[in-house]
Parts: sequence; C-alpha cells; structure tokens
Amino acid sequence: MAFVQKDQNLLKSFSKGFVTGFIEAIICYPTEFIKTQLQLQSKTNPEFKGILDCARKVTRKHGNLALYRGAAPLILGSSGKQSVRWAVYTNVSANFRDENNDIGILPNMFSGACAGASEAIFAVTPIETLKTRCTDDLRRGTGKYKNSLDAFMKIIRSEGPSGIYRGVVPTIAKQATNQMVRFPIQQAYFQLIFGGDKEKKKNPWLNGLCGALAGGTSVLATMPQDTIKTRMQGEQAKELYSGAVDCLRKTVKNNGVAFLYTGTWPRLVRVSLDVGITFTIYPLLNQYF
Repeated sequence: MAFVQKDQNLLKSFSKGFVTGFIEAIICYPTEFIKTQLQLQSKTNPEFKGILDCARKVTRKHGNLALYRGAAPLILGSSGKQSVRWAVYTNVSANFRDENNDIGILPNMFSGACAGASEAIFAVTPIETLKTRCTDDLRRGTGKYKNSLDAFMKIIRSEGPSGIYRGVVPTIAKQATNQMVRFPIQQAYFQLIFGGDKEKKKNPWLNGLCGALAGGTSVLATMPQDTIKTRMQGEQAKELYSGAVDCLRKTVKNNGVAFLYTGTWPRLVRVSLDVGITFTIYPLLNQYF
C-alpha cells in the first residue's frame, strides 16, 4: 500500500478517514438497511423474499426515504469509524514498514486487527445499535422512536450506557476479523493483478478495485459474527438472549446454521462498495491533505 506512508501524520490520517467514511456511508446505507431487515426477520415466517422484495415493500409502505431510516448515526459513525480505523492502522503498521514502505502479511494482519478492534469499541457498536434498533422499530411497526437521537435518549434513559453497547463482543470479533483480512487481502489482490509497480500502487482507482474484491472476500469470513451482532442489537434481544453465546446457540437451534449467512448478498454488495469506495477515496485525498 504505497498510499499509506510510514511517516503519516496522525491528524491527517484521522481527517482523511473522516471524509472517506462520510462519503461512503451516504452512498452505501440503503444496502445496509436492507441487510439488517433480512437478518431481523423470522425464518419460519419471513416478511421479505430477498433484496429487491425488501426494498420494494419498505418503500411502498413507508416511502423512498425509509431506506435511510436510522442513517444519521451510521453516517456520522462511519466517519468516526474510518477516522479511528485509518489513524490506528497507519500508526501501528508504521512500526513494521521497511525503508521501501513495504510490510509483511502477518504484521499487516496484526495492524488491521488493531484497527478493527479500536473502531468496534469507539464507533461501530454504539452506532450500529442505534441503526439496528431504529430499523427493527420500523420493521415491527411499534413507533417507539421518532429518530436516531430520540432512540439514543430513550435507550440511555431506560437501559443506561450499556444499552448502546449491546453486542459489543461479536462486534469486536467481526470488525477485528474484517480489517485483519481486508488490508492484507487488498494488498495480495493488487500484487496478483498489477504486480509490484510502485506508481500503480498509488493509483486510487486501482486500489479501489482491489479493495472491492477484498471487501467481498471478508464478508464470507465474518457473516456469522455480523448476524449474531444484529440479533443481539434488536429491540427484543434483552428478553431473548443472555449474551452472544446464548444468541448463537438459540439462533442455530431455531433456524439452522445456514441462517447465520442470512443477508449475505446485500452485505456482499454493501461491503464491496464500502471497501472499494474507501480504498479509492482515501488515497485520492492524499492530493488535498
């Protein structure tokens, strides 16, 4: 990754990550919304047949903007997530880069895991809890929350700070695995397709293409964690599950192992776009920062 410099300034990494996350979240949110809807529905009595059916039914019932329900915290959270991710990754990986700015696969995996765990704690868990609760509220038609801010205030008031950190363990596992896989795989795809050309490694569009491939690959490695995380953050999760392991056991018992891969296609689309856009915008911003 020639666009990640060994002497990268922490503030610059943080700022570029914030802008990257903001743009990416606005583009990709509807696919995240649909993925969450599919994961929250019952397998025995599903409301939606698939991605297009879910989008059609939701927009017909609630309007086109319904696909952006709960988007505000995720857009802001994605900005914070990317800020933390790139700031941690660039600074941890700097300790392992040689004079040519190259890094080995194991140090790259470790740097990615550190970035993923950090973003899970500081941004992803609380933001995705709000997104999931708002999405579940819309799906069930309970009308409990007016918007994301209203959801935040009510959750804090009734459940305390721990309410927005529900599902933190599977979220850390998911995000750490995500970034541990994505950074080295993106690098591996680039090497496989374009070789070791240093100038090509700085090209934002080529990095974006390899990022999209890496994102799609990481989905297959983290889909079960994502499904458990989503179910742990639903409206009824507190009554249904005592913890992440209990949620996993009951989900598999009631729905089968294959259910852990529910929502794979919309997440594959969403994550491929997410990572592809991220690996395009971040190096592109080098021209301005």
